[in-house]
Amino acid sequence: MTTNATANAELDAKSGRKPHRRIPPEANIFFVLIGIALVYEILGWIFIGQSFLMNQQRLTIMILQVSVIGIIAVGVTQVIITGGIDLSSGSVVGLTAMLAASVGQSSTWPRALYPGLTDLPFFIPLAVGVLAGALAGFINGQLIARTKIPPFIATLGMMVTARGLSKWYTKGQPISGLTDGFNFIGTGIWPVVVFLVVAIIFHVVLRYTRYGKFTYAIGANQQAARVSGINVEAHLIKVYAIAGLLAGLAGVVTAARAQTAQAGMGVMYELDAIAAAVIGGTSLAGGAGRITGTVIGTIILGVMTSGFTFLRVDAYYQEIVKGLIIVAAVVADVYRQKKRAKR
Repeated sequence: MTTNATANAELDAKSGRKPHRRIPPEANIFFVLIGIALVYEILGWIFIGQSFLMNQQRLTIMILQVSVIGIIAVGVTQVIITGGIDLSSGSVVGLTAMLAASVGQSSTWPRALYPGLTDLPFFIPLAVGVLAGALAGFINGQLIARTKIPPFIATLGMMVTARGLSKWYTKGQPISGLTDGFNFIGTGIWPVVVFLVVAIIFHVVLRYTRYGKFTYAIGANQQAARVSGINVEAHLIKVYAIAGLLAGLAGVVTAARAQTAQAGMGVMYELDAIAAAVIGGTSLAGGAGRITGTVIGTIILGVMTSGFTFLRVDAYYQEIVKGLIIVAAVVADVYRQKKRAKR
C-alpha cells in the first residue's frame, strides 16, 4: 500500500494534479449512523409525534445499553483482524459475572455463597472476573494456535462449556446481595467510561505498537507474517487472551449494572459484538479494521435497537432487520475485498 501511494503521489506531481486524499473508512460509517438517526427522527415525528434525538434520557439509556457490547466488540475486533472469530464471549460474560459476583457479596446478605469472603474490596471481584475471562481466552488461543483447530470450532466449544459452567456453579441460582463497592462500576455513566477507556487504549495499541502491526500482518497473510519472523502462534494466544479478558470485564460490568448475576447473562452478546465490528468496517477476511469503526458500529446497533423501541416495532421484526443489516455489511465487505484485489 505504501508503494502504491508513493507511485500515485509521483504521478500527481508530474501531472500537476493535487494529491488525492482518501476519506477514512470510518467517515462513511459515521454518515450511515447520521442517516439512520435522521430516519428515526423523521419517522418519530410522523408516527409518534415526538423527537427521537432530542430525548436525553432515551439517548443516555441507549449508550448505557451498548457499552457492554462495545467492551466485548473491542476484543472481538482484534480477533477478527487476525482472520479468526470468537463465539464464546457472550458465555464468558455469563460465567465471569457469576464468578465475580460470588466474591462480591455483602456480609449482610443471609445467603452468601462464600460467607468467609464477603465485603471484599471491589478490585478483588473485578480481578476474579477479568482473570477468569483471560483464562478462557487463553484456552481458546491455545486450542487454535497449538492444535490448529478452526477458531469457529474452538470458540464454539468454549461457548457451550462456559455457559454450562455458569449454570453448574450455583445450580442455576442467581447471586445477589452485592456490595455497594462492587455495584459502583455499573452505576451512572461508569459503564460508558469503561467502554471509552478500553476503546481508546486499544485504538492506540493497534495503530502505534508492534502488537498492532503483528495483528494486522497475521490477518493479511499468516504465512508471510511467519516468514518475516513473527511468532504467529504466541501472538494469536495473546490476542484471544485479551479478547477473553475484555469479555470478563464486560461480565463484571454487567453484574454490577444489574446488581445481581445470573447464568443466562450475555446470551447472544457475541453476535452483537461481531455485528458491531463488521458494521464498523472490520473485514471477516482479516487484516483490516479499526477500533474507531467498531465504536461507531456499536452505536449504530444501539441507535437501531432504541429506534425500533421508540417506534414500537415488534421485537421479532427488530431481529429480522438486524440480521439483514449484518448480511448487508458482510456483502459490502466482500465487495470491498474484490475491489481491493483488482487494484
